Amino acid sequence: MTTIADPAHGTRTLAAAGFIFVYAMVIGFTDNYVRVIAEDGGLWQFHATRMVMAVALLAGAAPLLGFDLRPRRPAAVAFRSVLHGTAMMIYFGCLAFLPVATAAAGLFTAPIFTLLISRFAYGQRIGPFRILAVAIGFLGVLMVLRPGQGGALGPATFLPVAAGALYALGNIATKTWCAGERAEVMLAGFFVALGTFGLIGMGVLALWQPAVPEGQEGFVLRGMVWPTGRFLFWTFVQAAGSLVAVGMMIRAYQVADAGRVAILEYVILPASAFWTWAIWGETLGPLAVAGVLLIFAAGLIITLRGRQGRR
Repeated sequence: MTTIADPAHGTRTLAAAGFIFVYAMVIGFTDNYVRVIAEDGGLWQFHATRMVMAVALLAGAAPLLGFDLRPRRPAAVAFRSVLHGTAMMIYFGCLAFLPVATAAAGLFTAPIFTLLISRFAYGQRIGPFRILAVAIGFLGVLMVLRPGQGGALGPATFLPVAAGALYALGNIATKTWCAGERAEVMLAGFFVALGTFGLIGMGVLALWQPAVPEGQEGFVLRGMVWPTGRFLFWTFVQAAGSLVAVGMMIRAYQVADAGRVAILEYVILPASAFWTWAIWGETLGPLAVAGVLLIFAAGLIITLRGRQGRR
């Protein structure tokens, strides 16, 4: 079968790159303040509170911006929301017993799963340049995060990889199962899923009542506590920022091929590193800088191939 190059590929890829850049810069900023939230509250209360704030903001903006929050395919939106919500809760849950680097590196296997699912479930062609971009980008992630340091390798180490697989399925769902679905609908579904997990977690912890360490160390095990002003302020910043950022990410997956967008998501690492330096004065070492350059190289390969309408 002869494949005709689509000149619109390049335009869609560049548009997706713009959406992902905004997403990465906003998320990189807001996520740097999770350490502040973790000092005063718990993971589960954070997600439940953020859900209330995010849904309220969406509902308030709906009449002004012409949003329609009614899903066209409720089951598909719900399934996608559960996939992404479960992936993120597994990732955050792993932080209770794994080094952050190990958990993050596992989650960033999502682009590999995205390409594999696109190929074997949907029959998409995967050219050598996209495979090369995945390899380069993932190598960069490993150099930045250096997974496995400070912790023993065991079965729990592979849970973040499962999160990466679920996250990839959710990305595929955005383009396929939820094709034609409005971005605001999937935004609401994402926050409702995470908030529901938060409510369930608070309920479990209320019955379990485990010993909770002070400060950031107790983030995952901390149940319902009286929220401080600082907790509410930064949770609101998280809710508003996440609405903008996740909306940009959803638009990226709607306008371009999921495999290309998944690689572009690697830019969130250098964006987070930039904000970590700007806010906290923490810098990357030489190996991490080399990793960031590889991540940029992976995104550049995808973008240039997209402009040429090739795979």
